[in-house]
Amino acid sequence: MQNSNTSYFLSVTMKSVSIAFCVFVLLVLVTSNSEAAISCSDVIKDLKPCVSYLVSGSGQPPSQCCTGAKSLASAVSTSEDKTAACNCIKSTAKSFKINSQLAKSLPGNCGINIPISISPDADCSKIG
Repeated sequence: MQNSNTSYFLSVTMKSVSIAFCVFVLLVLVTSNSEAAISCSDVIKDLKPCVSYLVSGSGQPPSQCCTGAKSLASAVSTSEDKTAACNCIKSTAKSFKINSQLAKSLPGNCGINIPISISPDADCSKIG
């Protein structure tokens, strides 16, 4: 009788451990996906080479600027990423007197399509 009780106890314990492990894995996956938004420091790092051009440039943007803008465009794949990047750009753009025409034409001049406005007046709630 001792053996059957021990076997039953081990069986129940193993099932509980398996269930707990599965719940843990699901929590990790859900948490990882909900925190997928790009960081503001990554956005700033990508667009930093564009600042002088956007403030006082003319003509085509420098190649380093386009490289950063392309990197940002490929990094913002989800709605959360796009909204986070927009909010970061919006708050950072308030620190500079950006030429709105240069900012508006930057994606086209760099040959990219990015649904984020580089402006202190951007409406980030309409990005998705």
